[in-house]
Formats: sequence, C-alpha cells, structure tokens
Amino acid sequence: MLTEFNPSVPLAFLPTPLQPLNRLSKKLGGPLIYMKRDDCTGLAGGGNKTRKLEFLIADALDKGADCVITAGGLQSNHVRQTAAAAARYGLDCHLILVRNVAWDDPAYQTSGNIVLDHLLGAKTSIHPAGADRDQIMENLAQELIGKGQSPYIIPVGGSNAVGALGYASAAIEIFEQCRNLKVSPSALYHATSSGGTQAGLIAGLITAKRPFPVIGIEVDGKAGPVTEAIESIVPRALEKLGRFEIWNPDPDLNVITGYGGENYGIPTSSGKEALELVARTEGILLDPVYSGKGFAGLIDHIRQGKFTKDESVIFLHTGGAQAIGAYPSVFS
Repeated sequence: MLTEFNPSVPLAFLPTPLQPLNRLSKKLGGPLIYMKRDDCTGLAGGGNKTRKLEFLIADALDKGADCVITAGGLQSNHVRQTAAAAARYGLDCHLILVRNVAWDDPAYQTSGNIVLDHLLGAKTSIHPAGADRDQIMENLAQELIGKGQSPYIIPVGGSNAVGALGYASAAIEIFEQCRNLKVSPSALYHATSSGGTQAGLIAGLITAKRPFPVIGIEVDGKAGPVTEAIESIVPRALEKLGRFEIWNPDPDLNVITGYGGENYGIPTSSGKEALELVARTEGILLDPVYSGKGFAGLIDHIRQGKFTKDESVIFLHTGGAQAIGAYPSVFS
C-alpha cells in the first residue's frame, strides 16, 4: 500500500462498502450513484475521521504520548471518534469544544455527539464562540506537560499531512473497488470542511494517475479556509507517500461553493431534502452538517445535467448521523 512506510494502528472496519444506490439513481434520472460507506468505519458509530486517526494515534504512540488533545464544535464528529480512538488505545483524551454554531434547539447543547463524548470517557471543556481553539489546545498541552504528562495535539478535523494519509489509502481502496466492479466513475463527490479528507484523496489519486476527479462540496459557507488547507496539506502528504514533486493545484483542487448555507452547522433546505431523499429511497442516514449538504450539491449537479444516464459517480459518505438528534426542529 501507499502508506506502508508510515505507522498506523487498526481502528476501522476496512474496506468499507461501495454501494450502488439504484432506487435513488432511478428517481433522480441521472447517473448511477455509488456511495462509499465511510459511515461504516465502525469506531463509535463510524465516520471519516477514523481513517485519519489510524495514522494520528500511531504517531502519538510513536512519540510516547499518554494523552491526546483535540478540538471542535459541540456536535463535532471528529472529537467523538478521537475520544473513541483514545479509549481504544488507553490514552487520556481532552476535548476543547467551542460554541461555534448559532443553533437554538435546546437539544443541540445536550444530545447527539456531546453525550457520546462523555460516554467515551473524554474530559471536555466548553468555550464561547470565537475562542482560539489552537491556542487553548497549546495552553492545555503546556499545563499537562507541567503535570508530568506527554500530550499529543490532534488538529481540528484531524486535518494535517499525517491524518491525510488515511484518505490517500482510501483513494486507492476506492480505485481498486471500481476496477473490480468494472466501474469508471466520472467523479467522486464529498463534503469538505477542514480539508484533510479532500487533500488525502487528491494525494492518493495522484499516485494512481488521476483516474477520476475529486469534487469537494464546501459546507461552511466560505471556500477560502478549506482551499488554503488543502493547498498546504497535499504537498506534505505526497512527501509522506514518497513523491517529492512540485504540486500544481490545477486541475486537482475542486471546491464547489453554494451549498453550505449561511454558516457551518446551520442546516439548509437543500440539505434537508437530500437527507429525506436518501433515507426514503435507500434507508441510509446522512447528516445535516456535512454529508447532507455534500449530497445536496451532487443532486443539484445531476439536475443541471452535468452527467448522463450512462455515467456513474461516487459519493463518499463521511458519517455524522449521530448528530441528527441535536437538530430535532429540522425534522419535526
């Protein structure tokens, strides 16, 4: 594998299925949609961060860490999976949670992922909107060092070159599944936010001679930060894969705006439609923050006629259904 010279630990159930969505594809009247089921990675409900954590936890253990620190919003899927990975390997876990979503449902404060964080034994602290998560993590790390511990900071979303290795590996897994199924997809769509998943996919598919493009549907309402993150991570991920080359973001970097709504974590009407459509045709749960908005972008592109009925596309399901309970008013 591409990543054989980079340490990893087992966390995910791999390979995850590449599932044809026959009823949904027929209803939309467009290409055959295959869903890469990374909601089925298995760790505390699954999700895309599990693949990243296989490399991040290995790096933490390699550096002698006895605890990990990471950050996210109150309903972060990343922090849930980090707490589970830490529990699996006997590491203390500290979560910096920031109130970065202006959502009024009382359930948002008390249900969904935040319940699971506590169940998994993580130590959480909650901070007001706008708090500097990176600085808070660094301050906590210094405090823990002063107490004789050896902390390891995992960035928001697990999005750095180490974490991206999880999706470089996933890209080859998807490519091999397509080859075995004799499928030649026109594109791979997914929800993109902190950039690490998309960067890893790009790096992996570059090594496979770019068999199909990666289309990231931006879910935060602004493309600048995710584009900058991807541009920073891809070259370093390629180096870890043994490819020392100058990377030109064109034509690999495709971040599509217009589906993220007003801000991160705020559901959209098109995202709600996508959740209901996928649930009611295929029995699969998306989420209102990431995969719902990402799938809404794919639906719109199909309706615009960007693909013919004879083509096929892949949608990478990054997980997140555990947060649906934090948005009861959206589905009541």
